[in-house]
Order: sequence, then structure tokens, then C-alpha cells
Amino acid sequence: MPIELAMLYSRVRWEEKAIIREAEKRSDLRLKPVNVLKTLFELDSLKSLDNFDVFLQRCVSYFQGLHSTAILEELGFRVVNRLETTLVCGNKLFTTLRLLKHKVPTPRTVVAFDVSTALEALKNLGYPSMVKPVYGSWGRLVAPLKDPQSAKAILESRTVMHPLYQIFYLQEYVKRPPRDIRSFVVGDSVPVAIYRVSSGDEWRTNTSLGGKAVRCKVTPEIEELSLKAAEAVGGGVLGVDIMEDEEKGLLVHEVNHVVEFRNTVPLTGVNLPKLILDYVVEVAKK
Repeated sequence: MPIELAMLYSRVRWEEKAIIREAEKRSDLRLKPVNVLKTLFELDSLKSLDNFDVFLQRCVSYFQGLHSTAILEELGFRVVNRLETTLVCGNKLFTTLRLLKHKVPTPRTVVAFDVSTALEALKNLGYPSMVKPVYGSWGRLVAPLKDPQSAKAILESRTVMHPLYQIFYLQEYVKRPPRDIRSFVVGDSVPVAIYRVSSGDEWRTNTSLGGKAVRCKVTPEIEELSLKAAEAVGGGVLGVDIMEDEEKGLLVHEVNHVVEFRNTVPLTGVNLPKLILDYVVEVAKK
């Protein structure tokens, strides 16, 4: 009997379409897209979802994905990625704590909850430094703090935003080339990696902001570091972001739990949708 797979989504992007197309080629599973925005989650029972063996979480919204995964896991369903992984990866502070606990090299980071305390911390952390929201993606609200005056202005502006932005996650400035590395972890393998090269005056490397994807060889060092970072956050299907520090070497600064790959598959020819489905089938059989 084929495995019944539900792919949870809130928007169908290139990645979700690619997964659907790959699933249509297989006889060992049947995939049904499930729009979480149109699904009523009855907390005492999910009769409409009882016939699925495993769920693949592909929601764009972190909070929709987190809470729908929590409901499913509490009712005994298998979800890729697991709630623990989603919870940790969606919060930069939680991710950093896990990386440090598992001795994964990561940029020096401090956290403050008050502007004056943050400014005092920056005297020790040094300028330039970075401030990042603990929640968020695509480089939004990540800002360089170049001196005490600009730092004070940027941090004070966040005191009138949502309380989540008043958690001041401050990180050392990493002296790196105008690029970072995105490696892809699927279970216990690292099948592919790319460089994300920043474009023009944009210092952020996100491809959503114009960063260019370039082939990157998966060296033994990248493979080992990626697997160690994935294990630290709970494992699964992940994108590991790595910076090349001039003095410290490779540093993991983020791990992504609903990873995008629309630029990676055409560039490298590595069939990530197939590898993801292979992994989901393994999870369903456990």
C-alpha cells in the first residue's frame, strides 16, 4: 500500500509545485496538498486527517506552521519537520543556544532587553555589530550597528514596534567575503550546497534580495559542520547558513526549517524534492 502523505501549505511556491510533480512520479506514496488556511483543526480529533501516515510541513508562515505542527504531533501524527525543530529554528536566540550547547561554531552573540543595557553590551561587543529580530526571515529588520549614535537610534526605534522586536539580539560583525554558504541537510546527508553572493550595494546575501546562487562544493568540513548543526536543532530537512570568517573559519549563524530551493535545483541538478520525499517515506515507515 502506498504511503499517504499530506503536504501542509499556506501558499504554493516553486518548491511545493516541484514536490507535487515529483510525488506524481512515485508509486510508493500518494501526496495530497492541504491548505492550512482552509482547514479547521478540531483539537479533540482530526477525523478529516486520520487517513494520512505522515505530514510534510511547508507553510510559509512560521507561526501557522508551528501551531499546526503542534496540533498534529499532540494527536500522535508524524510531521516533517518535528515541532522541536520548528520551534528552535524559527527563533534565532533558541538556535544560537542549541548551537552553543552542541559546540557548533557560531558568531559571538549577546541578548539584552533594554536599550541602555544593549548599548553597554555593544561597548564590549564592538562596532560594527549586527542587530537581528529573533523571529523573521529574508533578512528583514537585520541592521548593521556602525557606531553608538546609529545603534541608539536603531534600537530606540524598535521600542515602539511589536514586543518581539524589543528583544535585542546582538551579534558580532563577521569579516567574510560578500557571500555565505547555504548547505542542505536531508536526514543524515548533505547532498548539495550553494554560495549566496550579495549583489551590488546590498550586503545581505538572501536570494530574495537579489543574492546570486553559485555552486559550492560540499567539502568534508561543510558536511561535518552542517550535520552537527542539524543534530543540534533536532534534525530533519534543513538549510544551514554558514559564514566564512577570515580568522575563525566557518561559523553557523542560522538553520532554516522550511527551506527554499528554487535557485539550487536548477543550478546544481540535485533533485532535492525527490530526496525530501525519500526522507519522508523513511519517517513514515518508522
